[in-house]
Amino acid sequence: MKVIASTRTLQGTGASRRLRIAGQTPGIIYGGTAAPVSITLDHNALYHALKKEAFHASILDMDLDGKVEKVLLRDFQIHAYKQLVLHADFQRVDPTKNVHVKVPLHFINAEVSPAVKLSAAVISHVLVDLDITCLPADLPEFITVDLSTLEAGQSLHVSSMTLPKGVTAVIHGDDATVAIAVVPRGAIVAEVPAK
Repeated sequence: MKVIASTRTLQGTGASRRLRIAGQTPGIIYGGTAAPVSITLDHNALYHALKKEAFHASILDMDLDGKVEKVLLRDFQIHAYKQLVLHADFQRVDPTKNVHVKVPLHFINAEVSPAVKLSAAVISHVLVDLDITCLPADLPEFITVDLSTLEAGQSLHVSSMTLPKGVTAVIHGDDATVAIAVVPRGAIVAEVPAK
C-alpha cells in the first residue's frame, strides 16, 4: 500500500490545529539510521486507509516528497467523538532486520468442527491478533486459524497453530489460548446411534 506525505516544518499545538483545519493530519516517521521527520498526510486518505485491516499489518510505501521509504504504521490517535485522525506514527523498516508486529487472526472452518456440529458448542475467540516477529518480506497480512478439528471442551493454543514460513510467535509467559469450544448449559448434544 502506498501513502503520500510531505515534510512538515512548523511544530507545536497551534500549527497542528491549523493543519487539521486545512484537512491535513500531522505525523512522524522515526527509526532506522535517519533522524525522525515530522510529516503531514491527507486526512481523508489516511482516515479511509485506517479502516482497512491490511493497512495496520503491512509494510507501506511512504512517498515523502518524491522519495519512497518502507514504513510500518506504529500508532495513531483519533478524536474522542469526532471522525478525526489527530496524529499518526510510522516506523522505518530495514529489510535485513526482524520487525515485531501484531497481526490479525482470521478464523475458518468453525461451522464444520466436531465441537459445533456434534456438541452444539460455541467457539469463543480469546485472541483476535497475535504478536509475531519476522523479516519484513515475510510479514503476513493476517494469519489463518483452522478450527476444523476442535472438539467440545478443547482449546486451541498458539503452540499448535501453523504459522507462515519465517514467522515466529512472541509468547509472553504461558502458551496463550487462541480459541476455546464451550458447550452452553442446556444445549442438546447429538446422539451417536449405538451399533
